[in-house]
Amino acid sequence: MKKYIVQIVAVAGIGLLASGCSVSENTRADTKTVEYPVSRTVTQTDSYHGTMVSDPYRWLENTQSSEVAEWVAQQNQLARPYLEALPTREMYKKRMTALWDYEKYNVPFTKGGKFFYSHNNGLQNQYVLWMASSADSEPDVLIDPNTFSDDGTVSMAGYEISPKANKIAYFTSDGGTDWKTIHVRDVNSLEDEPSVIEGIKFTNVSWLPDESGFYYSRYPKTDGKWNDSKSVSIWFHQLGTPQSDDRQVVAFGNEPAWNPYPIVINEGKTLLISVWDGYETNAVYTLDLTQASATPEPLLAKWDALYNFIDKNSDELFFYTTKDAPTGRVIALNTKSGALREVIPAQAEALDEVSVLDGKLFAQYIKDVKSAVSVYSLEGDKLSDIDFDGIGKVDGFSGDKDSAKTYYKLTGFTNPGAIYEYDLESAESRLYKTISVPVDLDAYETKQVFYTSKDGTDIPMFIVHKRGMTLDGNNKTLLYGYGGFNISLLPGYSVSRMTWLEQGNVLAIANLRGGGEYGREWHKAGTKLQKQNVFDDFIAAGEYLIEKQYTSPGKLAIQGGSNGGLLVGASLTQRPELFGAALPAVGVLDMLRYHTPSANARAWSSDFGLSENEDEFAAMYKYSPVHNTQKGVCYPATLITTGDHDDRVVPWHSYKFAAALQRDQGCDNPILLRVETRAGHGAGTPTWMRIESYADQWAFLEEALR
Repeated sequence: MKKYIVQIVAVAGIGLLASGCSVSENTRADTKTVEYPVSRTVTQTDSYHGTMVSDPYRWLENTQSSEVAEWVAQQNQLARPYLEALPTREMYKKRMTALWDYEKYNVPFTKGGKFFYSHNNGLQNQYVLWMASSADSEPDVLIDPNTFSDDGTVSMAGYEISPKANKIAYFTSDGGTDWKTIHVRDVNSLEDEPSVIEGIKFTNVSWLPDESGFYYSRYPKTDGKWNDSKSVSIWFHQLGTPQSDDRQVVAFGNEPAWNPYPIVINEGKTLLISVWDGYETNAVYTLDLTQASATPEPLLAKWDALYNFIDKNSDELFFYTTKDAPTGRVIALNTKSGALREVIPAQAEALDEVSVLDGKLFAQYIKDVKSAVSVYSLEGDKLSDIDFDGIGKVDGFSGDKDSAKTYYKLTGFTNPGAIYEYDLESAESRLYKTISVPVDLDAYETKQVFYTSKDGTDIPMFIVHKRGMTLDGNNKTLLYGYGGFNISLLPGYSVSRMTWLEQGNVLAIANLRGGGEYGREWHKAGTKLQKQNVFDDFIAAGEYLIEKQYTSPGKLAIQGGSNGGLLVGASLTQRPELFGAALPAVGVLDMLRYHTPSANARAWSSDFGLSENEDEFAAMYKYSPVHNTQKGVCYPATLITTGDHDDRVVPWHSYKFAAALQRDQGCDNPILLRVETRAGHGAGTPTWMRIESYADQWAFLEEALR
């Protein structure tokens, strides 16, 4: 066992704090010994383009072995008692439970003339899907995922309602895994079909207009098991038949890395096939469903940009595309003449989402990391803008194309949500529902700043804290980032973050390159050989917060998950002296082998690159967290978290990083690994488990940053 002496501060007499009060100063210090589990090493060396790379913890990749299970158990036996003994953990758990207990609503929508919405009464582990005949009628429960399991760890991971709203195909996930099971429920009788569909992960479901069946994508079986290292193909499921009778419709056998997804158009006569291989470009094919011998025909197959299908009108197919438009535009392709016209030209702002309602295009933009919505005719004439007050993010504008009304929801860092009903004829909005929380939201302020990164690029960042806070460098500050896969971090309400802010702490959200905040070029500037830009942006955010006296290195923590876990791992290994604590969650941390577990992981190469390519290997090896810890360096207190059911970013990334950091740590700052059982990459995690996890994390930060 490797031993470090750390101080655990026990708080005398702390209980549930009232809203707005701070962590007690009445503390006493107890000295305890942290003994890290033994992480044995193996002699494993790989050659990458002539560079020999040691991988002493390769054995931890065998997550199904009893040895790894025992090692994980020992890590949890160290981490969990340590975290449970932290003086502010119980306070955070109680306060978070109190703040989480409010009614939550997702954006309602209409389908097949019926009204649907998701709702959580406060502390329910999973949202419940409700249905009504209209927005004003009494609703009934359609699906309650809280009945799927006693502990809430089986979740509903998506659904697709049939065109006439008589059926619903819904996905379940057991313990957070990306492997899903499709069930079909009759909306009127609330009874499920006896057969279910397995072997799927990220597929959509596209119904036939007569609701007799649907198309979906699935993996093949190898030796009796579903195999996600093989290629995905499209299948058709006829209702009332077992999955074994399903018919394979499309398979690109010569392109094993392609992932095809189905969209039924032309009243069920044509299948539109969106094909993906990474996240930078895609292709679109069509299949004539009226001809049994038909094969896929290329429609947009140059792989020169993104082409996301929006809708069909008459003979035209509408697409969002980045072709000749780094910020995105809308085009229409005539399927009879082949003519292509521009409908909405590219703007200075990034086009995020587009939907069609009442013969109009609702274009959602990102304007300096805030939502903006414009309405256009199908000919491309701008009809109106939808105005919003304050800094926020908008979701919605979906449902039946011929509905008289649609709905959207505005949220922000200090706005838990306001839902609006939009009248499609008058183009007017009215407040439909306000979501209230037991917090004095007026006590907080949100500001947006722009700071300069290492190469001179201006980077936006949101900063949230209590009004009147003193900028003296003594504020505990949490800096969060992501920076990848064209994902934009827009303002949104978080109960866990609010409990952090209540204690007088600061929250900062940096909008790094690699995201989609400013379009394709902003994304590309944080990928492959330019991935270091993302870490430079994040490090510069920390330096800005210190320079402006929000905080100091000993009071600054960093947090991120998945690709954001990589961000935290790379930043803390490159600039360990800049941070007081780090929270890398479900991170991609071994960049040389991230692509090995599955075909899905290999698709991330459009952002990361591949170690198989010499120039990309050199770039990744330079920042790969597992390969860049150094013996004797004092690293910040680090709580690494993952789930044993995470089959997206497999947990051995976190295992190997924890072993390397514990081995090389040169000071008393603790390096802990917390592995959640019955949890995956994050989606579907039940409320109770989220509260426990965040209580651990915030208490860990309070101790490390004191």
